[in-house]
Amino acid sequence: MFIGYTVYREAYFEVFAQASNHLNIWLGGINTAVLICSSLTMALAVHAAQIGRCKSMVWFLLLTMVLGALFLGIKFTEYYHKHEEHLIPGSDFLFSDGNSGQAEIFFSFYFAMTGLHALHMIIGLGLLVYLAVQAGRGRFSDLYFTPVEITGLYWHFVDIVWIFLFPLLYLIGRH
Repeated sequence: MFIGYTVYREAYFEVFAQASNHLNIWLGGINTAVLICSSLTMALAVHAAQIGRCKSMVWFLLLTMVLGALFLGIKFTEYYHKHEEHLIPGSDFLFSDGNSGQAEIFFSFYFAMTGLHALHMIIGLGLLVYLAVQAGRGRFSDLYFTPVEITGLYWHFVDIVWIFLFPLLYLIGRH
């Protein structure tokens, strides 16, 4: 998707920049901050697991879940606004700035890329729920915390993907 996006962005840069201006940079920026904070809380959960502080680990996992859910809530709010503005690709798509077909390509990439990211966030939340339940049952210690560490790596990877998506989608032509 990143390669396809790059090819079309190069071909239709002006229209992609116009379409990008229909995204809410503030909500995208808040979501970026939320995910950076969730990476911190996930790292703290892994650290708590490494030193055998199960109760702290559960709290950090719960906080990570709250931040992940907040991210998704903001993202779905953005999706709702795009629905209201008729900027969801399909028969109802309406782009008033001209070059509707090219703008529809931008929004197709926007929804595909952010939607796939959201799916991975939902999977991550499921993993965090599992870890919190297992931690609450005392399944982890300073000698065994591999699932927490691996899930932390997954969470950080998903966060890093957003760090690339935000400027690619929201900051085109804004200087």
